[in-house]
Amino acid sequence: MTTRKTGKGPQFVRFFGPLLDALRKLGGSATPEEAVEQIAKDLGITDAEQDERLTSGEPRFKNQIAWARFYLVRDGMLDSSKRGVWSLTDKGRTATLTHEQAKDIFLRLAKIFRVQRVPEIHGKETEIEQIAEEAINSPSNYREQIIQLLLSLPAKGFERLAQRILRESGFTQVVVTGQSGDGGIDGNGTLQINPLLSFKVLFQCKRYKETVAPTHVRDFRGAMAGRADKGIILTTGTFSAEARREASRDGVPPIELIDGEKLVDLLERLELGLKPITTYELDPNFFNEFK
Repeated sequence: MTTRKTGKGPQFVRFFGPLLDALRKLGGSATPEEAVEQIAKDLGITDAEQDERLTSGEPRFKNQIAWARFYLVRDGMLDSSKRGVWSLTDKGRTATLTHEQAKDIFLRLAKIFRVQRVPEIHGKETEIEQIAEEAINSPSNYREQIIQLLLSLPAKGFERLAQRILRESGFTQVVVTGQSGDGGIDGNGTLQINPLLSFKVLFQCKRYKETVAPTHVRDFRGAMAGRADKGIILTTGTFSAEARREASRDGVPPIELIDGEKLVDLLERLELGLKPITTYELDPNFFNEFK
């Protein structure tokens, strides 16, 4: 299985059915990470394919799953929850999609979204592929802008931003150390679970455009041995599939991985550097009964 072009239409369409299947296997709902991992397992997506990136730096495979989810939400098969959980609707729970059925959904909705630039697209596979590729590779507005801004920060500034994010997320006594020769540990803090329970956390900041490799995770875990209960790595880049497995490997202290996408999610939720605005999306179906 590959996420590369095959000349047979928009590549993310192939994940419509597998995404529905994955959510059914996961009990009807899942986080985006769980859904992506399940699809990779079901379809035998290799680490190399999972780590392939777009020009924006986002993993292509993960991006295509997100586009599949976007269309399935608009078609009423997935819930549009904004709380970080993807879930099946009644329609999605019983739906099974062939590739042709998935492509029909794309074509129907693409006309509504005005994604295509031509009035009639049926049968024009090259144009479909071009449109889909442009959509996948296009900058994601403010999310891409904020990543570029973060990359422009000095290392110390990014560390202080991480400190602020952790404080806003409920950590106390958050200190940026940033000492050279400290195994890459940039700071520490305490997370108070309840009045009787707290634990110390060490964190590392990687202002990267590249993919963080498993060696970085192992080195960080070695540096935190005996010094903290848990570790966090925050990066503006991405983590390789092997790095993600290393972070949650059995028998060793777990390490939380915050990539660029999760970092923007945190800034959104905490409303740090991002101001929410209200906008509206046209719902053509509402007006059907008046025609």
